[in-house]
Amino acid sequence: MKSPKVSILMPAYNAEKYIEEAIESILNQTFTDFEFIIIDDCSTDKTWEIIQKYSKKDKRIVAIKNEENLKLSATLNKGIDICKGEYIARMDSDDWSYPDRLQKQYDAISKDPKIGILGGAMEVCDENLEIKNIRKYNLSDSEIRKSLFKYSPFCHPATIFKKEALLQYKYSIELNDAEDYDLYFRIGKRYKLQNLNDIVIKYRTSDTQVSSKKSKRQQYLTLYIRLKAVLEYGYRASIVDILSSIVQLILIPIIPNKVKIVLFNLFRKV
Repeated sequence: MKSPKVSILMPAYNAEKYIEEAIESILNQTFTDFEFIIIDDCSTDKTWEIIQKYSKKDKRIVAIKNEENLKLSATLNKGIDICKGEYIARMDSDDWSYPDRLQKQYDAISKDPKIGILGGAMEVCDENLEIKNIRKYNLSDSEIRKSLFKYSPFCHPATIFKKEALLQYKYSIELNDAEDYDLYFRIGKRYKLQNLNDIVIKYRTSDTQVSSKKSKRQQYLTLYIRLKAVLEYGYRASIVDILSSIVQLILIPIIPNKVKIVLFNLFRKV
């Protein structure tokens, strides 16, 4: 059969509460030339049953269940090898994509073969998808590179990748919980980075997310990745970036996570 233009890759683990909304948001896209790879990482709830139910309804869904719990990075790498599309869009099992998301992102990334990652803006929502605030990112490659050492330049579940870039670099299993940030640096060595100004997803926040459950580990990994970017990947950090990372290192064990989130949002605006 003809390969689809886009593969959507969505890992899932104990996601029964929200995964139906996530699946429906992809199946209702205005862009239809896609396959939907959903990988259940050995859930202990009804996640796999829900995935199977939808796979029987829509032939574009490829339902896969890991034989053992591989964690996020290894599950994503497994999915990359399975995807057949020229582009791979990420999706999380608790988020919701706007109907025109794939069309807008495909139109943009397919026009420029030098783009390796294309993201978009998001609505930060509560567990009921009620909007708390809107987060936008730097748009152009040059603007994104100026902020690489300050904060993650993309909303990971709102990204679409050139498949050849993902096949070349993939996610680091050793850096699980901050694997996306490391990947941006490595892909950025050879490809352009870009964001749309359009809001493409509703990003659900809850106490079960990695950023909430493993906040300190993720923050330490972020600083470690910045060090790797300089020592191994060939990036140059400014004096301001270096001083900022040192301050963050000092503050990680001191400031509560909720306060850090407020400070982070203020820092991004500055």
